[in-house]
Amino acid sequence: MASPHHPERVAARNRKARHNYIIEDSLEAGIALLGTEIKSLRGGRGNIAEAYATEKDGEIWLYNCYIPEYHAGSHFNHEPRRARKLLLHRREIDRLIGAVEREGVTLVPLDIHFNSRGIAKVQLGIARGKKKYDKRESEKARDWQRQKQRLLRAKG
Repeated sequence: MASPHHPERVAARNRKARHNYIIEDSLEAGIALLGTEIKSLRGGRGNIAEAYATEKDGEIWLYNCYIPEYHAGSHFNHEPRRARKLLLHRREIDRLIGAVEREGVTLVPLDIHFNSRGIAKVQLGIARGKKKYDKRESEKARDWQRQKQRLLRAKG
């Protein structure tokens, strides 16, 4: 059984998200997908590097998420960059809309994964954009941690 922090199988990951944003909070949301999109994601294909979520008509939608057409699909294949609805409870939607409007945060997808029941989920990060100096600072800290580990390994 997979824990909520370690999904069973990741289909797409946004590796740049933690570099470009300070992730303040995250939550898991369902995503409304078509059959050919699920099959394409199960094949490990998909890109959410430039994707973002925003509010439209009182719902949260995922934009610019690229799921390539399913190779064995017919003329019923999906549109690769279509907007996809995120499935959340009303209370969660209201909280996210409030955060985006009041605090100026961005909703960034961190990954798309399949839970233990095989259902596609999106890990949505409530993020604040990093400034250039923040990025340099976190890079320095990461380099120092790496250097420290090397020194400890060499001594031990």
